Amino acid sequence: MTLSLSHYLVLGAILFSIAIVGIFLNRKNIIVLLMAIELMLLAVNINFIAFSYYLGDAAGQIFVFFIMTVAAAEAAIGLAILVALFRNLDTINVEDLDSLKG
Repeated sequence: MTLSLSHYLVLGAILFSIAIVGIFLNRKNIIVLLMAIELMLLAVNINFIAFSYYLGDAAGQIFVFFIMTVAAAEAAIGLAILVALFRNLDTINVEDLDSLKG
């Protein structure tokens, strides 16, 4: 049994839809929101790699490396902000973050 392009695209669509459901169902916890965003990024990366492989062009795979570095930086900054918020407010609920000062 060989996997075709449509198998990878369906997998990417399933992962992306799970992330969308995760964002809409849980809007209270910042950690779950960050995980859902990372899952969306993973689904996009799977589609890039699948198209790159089946079209015979390495540009999509190279582009995924850039996306992964930005995602790692985004996750590190997001978790650092989350730790700072938890230290100051003792909560990570999104609803309690409306009193932030600029």
